[in-house]
Amino acid sequence: MSISLKVNEQETPTMRSMTGLDVERAAAEAVSALGPHSGMDWGVPAGSLDWSCWTTAAHVAHDLTSYAAQVASRAPSDYLPLDLWVRPGTPPAEVLTVVSASARLLSAAITAADPADRAWHWGPCDPGGFAAMGVAELLLHTYDIAQGLALPWLPPPDLAAPVLARLFPDSPQGPPTEALLWSAGRLALPGRPRRTSWSWQAALTETPPADTT
Repeated sequence: MSISLKVNEQETPTMRSMTGLDVERAAAEAVSALGPHSGMDWGVPAGSLDWSCWTTAAHVAHDLTSYAAQVASRAPSDYLPLDLWVRPGTPPAEVLTVVSASARLLSAAITAADPADRAWHWGPCDPGGFAAMGVAELLLHTYDIAQGLALPWLPPPDLAAPVLARLFPDSPQGPPTEALLWSAGRLALPGRPRRTSWSWQAALTETPPADTT
C-alpha cells in the first residue's frame, strides 16, 4: 500500500501533557480499526516489521503492561523483571482484548500517579512521558498491523501531535500524522528519506538507544 504525503510547513505539533485518557482512546482506536478484521490471517508481517501482525499486537500489550508496572512502582533504575506472555494460538480478537486491558492498567497507573513521580525509562520519566510512549506504541503498531492487513488506517492527528511534541521534539514541521510516521521510520517524506534508525526522548535527562521497531 502506498500513501501520498505532502508536508505543510505551517503546521507544528502541539505540546501538552498526555494522560491515561489518551492511552485509553488510542487503544479504542486500535480495537476499532483492527477488531472487525480479526478473522484475517494475522500471521503475515506487520508492515515493514519482521514480526507478524499477531506478534506485534502481543508486543503492544507487553509494553503497555511494563509501562504500567514502572509507573506504579516508581522503579528508579531499571525495568522490573516481569514480562507479559500471551499464549500462542490465542485468536487475534482475544489478543486485542489483552491490549485493551493493558491500556487500562497503564491509564489507571498514570491517573493514580503524582505528576512529580518518576520511573525509569533510560533515565527518570514522568507519568506524562509514559502516557506518550503508550500512545505511541498503540498508534505506530496499529499502523503496522493495518499495513500488514492492507487496511487504510492512519494515526489520528490530534493524538499524533502531542506524542511528537513529547517524544520527538526535533520532528519536522508538517501534518502530525505523517511527521510521526516519518520520525519512527515508517515512511519517507518529500526531501526526507525514510529513517533506518531512530529513538524517542521519554526520559527527562537521558537519551535512549536507537530503536527500529
